[in-house]
Amino acid sequence: MTKPTHYEILKVSPKATQAEIKRAYRQLVKLFHPDSNQASASHDATTQLNMAYEVIGDPQRRRSYDRTLQLEQQAANPVEARQRQAASAHHRYRSAHQSGQDIDAQLHQWLHHVYTPVDRCLHQVLRSLQPELNQLAADPFDDELMEDFQAYLEDCETLLAQARRLFQSMPNPANVAGIAANLYYCLNQLGDAIDQLTYFTLNYHESYLHTGQEMFRIAAGLRREAQQAARHLTQSCG
Repeated sequence: MTKPTHYEILKVSPKATQAEIKRAYRQLVKLFHPDSNQASASHDATTQLNMAYEVIGDPQRRRSYDRTLQLEQQAANPVEARQRQAASAHHRYRSAHQSGQDIDAQLHQWLHHVYTPVDRCLHQVLRSLQPELNQLAADPFDDELMEDFQAYLEDCETLLAQARRLFQSMPNPANVAGIAANLYYCLNQLGDAIDQLTYFTLNYHESYLHTGQEMFRIAAGLRREAQQAARHLTQSCG
């Protein structure tokens, strides 16, 4: 028996838009979730839906999966690809050729144009999670509350995209390597955390919620370490 494709599991066409895939996934998850419909609840069906959506619900993973279907080969792992890209980018930033500018001037520029605005973006993302969760907790199955929470996550993604552009806007001076590393890992943690929380909004599985919250906690710690290192550096250079 041929294994069904992710599109067949979600009952959508391979030409479906991302919005259509998302809508179909939410409808099917509600159908099989025990908290919303005990009569049709099915753990196996929910697991299949989750696996399918985690691939074709993400545009990058979907492109990889579509190529796999066309070639009739096993899909390449998009998570490892993303990690390799991130590691390569980080190496480029750390090894970027230093200009002939004075080191103190470079430090001042980096703190002003990179660190400060990135830290501001991180603050906006980190401070707002708990109030948003408190609001959603009133009734996670209320579509309006869930849509508000999804809108909040989209705002977080916009802020993170802005922070990443700022972080990549200039090479990191050698004397800020520790600060830059903490910012880099903080951004990665928040990106993964938002992914986990987004999965929760679609399938209501609390493991995604708990994982996302824990990643937020780790990201907050990384931001504090970056702040401490930045304060120490500016004091030593002052």
